[in-house]
Amino acid sequence: MLIAVIIVLFVVVIGLIIYNLNINKKVKVLSNTNQKINSLNVLQDFMNIVGSDSTAEVKLQEINAKLREKFNIKYSTIVVFDGAEYIIKATNVAERHWDTMRNLQSLEIFKESIMRGAPQYMTVENDSESLPYQTIEVGRAKSAIFFPLYIDNVYIGYWIIENAEKHAFDNIDLSIIDVVKENIITVLKTIAYQTTMEGLVRKDLFTGLNSAEYLYGEGKLRLDKTISSQICMFKIVNLEEVNEKYNRKTGNSLVAAVGNVVRNRLAPEYIFVRYMGPKFVIAFIGEHEDEVLKFIKSLKSDLESEEVLVFKERKTDKDQYVRPVVNFAIATYYKATGLEKLNKKLEEYLDNAPEKENDINYI
Repeated sequence: MLIAVIIVLFVVVIGLIIYNLNINKKVKVLSNTNQKINSLNVLQDFMNIVGSDSTAEVKLQEINAKLREKFNIKYSTIVVFDGAEYIIKATNVAERHWDTMRNLQSLEIFKESIMRGAPQYMTVENDSESLPYQTIEVGRAKSAIFFPLYIDNVYIGYWIIENAEKHAFDNIDLSIIDVVKENIITVLKTIAYQTTMEGLVRKDLFTGLNSAEYLYGEGKLRLDKTISSQICMFKIVNLEEVNEKYNRKTGNSLVAAVGNVVRNRLAPEYIFVRYMGPKFVIAFIGEHEDEVLKFIKSLKSDLESEEVLVFKERKTDKDQYVRPVVNFAIATYYKATGLEKLNKKLEEYLDNAPEKENDINYI
């Protein structure tokens, strides 16, 4: 009888062990599934941030904040080599630690990780220890993972996540985090163009207007706040003739005069840039074709009534005046489409128009 009871208990224990193993397996599967779903949500959030109306720097900060929120990370820092030095692109670490955080690539402990392109996990075993790269406030982080970042097999920086608890990342799914890391790289590549455009903007010498690069950085962010806008490009048709017949100083005065006339007529919410040479661009944000055409007709009349004094080569020369002759091309820009392609189309039209054409053309 006792043997029978023992056998029954043994069977029950074995059954409970098998049941618990199955439950643990299901919990792990569910946990992995949740992590994967969480990862997919993060990727969607990334795409939303990249497409937002923010500067490149703000986008990286928002992405970094999203990483900390979704993966319960205490600290996250993205460092990128800008061609001259390593700079922190995004971090929530206190500024007093920045010198340390942007020079991790020079430390021996990370060189193998960088060489192999593999993540490096480090943690302390007791509270009295500190992570090897820490120089001040050693208790700030007790565990960290260092991820070298590569674009097309070229090392461009690193991403490091930290936590105040020891062994905090023991159970983190590195395969999912690695996918996130690859998407950080994709985001860095995506916003590199935007960063370049923002850095290239300069003021035109003769008009004081922003250069064409402004359109593709901050200008596009402003345009994309509305569904559609009107893009107007115009060309001073007779600028080359003025330069040749009189002199370049007179041509420069003509350009400056045109810029002043348009700027004085234009509402501050619109964008006006010197595009290239004799060409300018006005972006009428959120406006429709009919209203813009009315304005352009009036503007064209004002421009071609403007007189510019010809620069005298000799004091004895008589006063002479020239007027600008302008040719306009207008097209509709739709939010998040190719602004550069639209401008190229307008530019090609103006460059290929008949030599004496000075009209208003809707493309």
